[in-house]
Amino acid sequence: MSRQGHTFKTMLWAAVASLAMLLAACSSSGVYSTTPVPTPKPTSTPTSAATSTPPSPSCGNPLASFAPTGTNPAPSAMPASSYMKTIHDRGQLIAGVSADTLLLSARNPLNGQIEGFDIDMLKAVSQAIFNDPNKIEYKVITTAQRIPALTSGSVDIVADAMTINCARWQQIDFSTEYYSAGQKVLVAKGSPVKSMADLKGQRVCAPNGSTSMDKLRTFPGLIPVGSDTHTGCLVLFQEGKVDAITGDDTILAGLAAQDPYAVVVNAPAFTAEPYGLGVSRKHPEFVQFVNGVLEQMRSNGQWTASYNTWLKSALGQAPAPPVAVYGRQP
Repeated sequence: MSRQGHTFKTMLWAAVASLAMLLAACSSSGVYSTTPVPTPKPTSTPTSAATSTPPSPSCGNPLASFAPTGTNPAPSAMPASSYMKTIHDRGQLIAGVSADTLLLSARNPLNGQIEGFDIDMLKAVSQAIFNDPNKIEYKVITTAQRIPALTSGSVDIVADAMTINCARWQQIDFSTEYYSAGQKVLVAKGSPVKSMADLKGQRVCAPNGSTSMDKLRTFPGLIPVGSDTHTGCLVLFQEGKVDAITGDDTILAGLAAQDPYAVVVNAPAFTAEPYGLGVSRKHPEFVQFVNGVLEQMRSNGQWTASYNTWLKSALGQAPAPPVAVYGRQP
């Protein structure tokens, strides 16, 4: 198949996926919401003017979160004044997610479900609140909308390959780390590129509002190009408008799986990207509850089972789950 033919096939797959999103509005995996998140949407056209993350005061160990208070309460016994009780009484967990990050959080065009490793984290939280893993309303957001969605109260939680760092701790709270990723680069098969240094003078895409874009801007001589999502970067790559894509190894593995002309450069990751579930700073007790859920997933094999389902074929044997770090005060 020609590259043009493959590009058409990929765009057709995306169109089918979009239709499936609408048809699956009340699917068993949760409710798909088209309610707009109240934040300006970043431009989807190529741009090199994305704003990098501002510096912030030291937050100590950014991986330190709030310790669970003990065994999480049963769904029927949520503390009266807690945010978990609010969610329980509402009847749904409202979650900000991606719908096009294959392996982590993507709409399956065949069954209309949003699936992936990130989604499994949310299902475990839903199970703990409702005794049902599927009481979730998914709100699809862009990379740059993740924090505004939390600070505005549009969602209860965000599971979207979000790196824990000090700058973000100034705006939201995080769970403990649930996955350790690292930034790499994707190029066309047969490319001589072996590292980011080989891309001087070339156009490299990353999502606006991401740590990948922040890091991309530190490499001299490269031309940063922003998009709303990594899938937007893939479209630009397939159209020949960018020469490479940079992002977390998990995300690039999903992109490479969609394009036989693309390959992730076989080199060590050049950043550490610890993923955490994002929660509003107004609800530290909910963070403690979520951390209790993650503790259970680590200990009962659920985390490893999810990794094997979604990531093993692309990233190899399951590592040990990230060790929880506590010590931050609510």
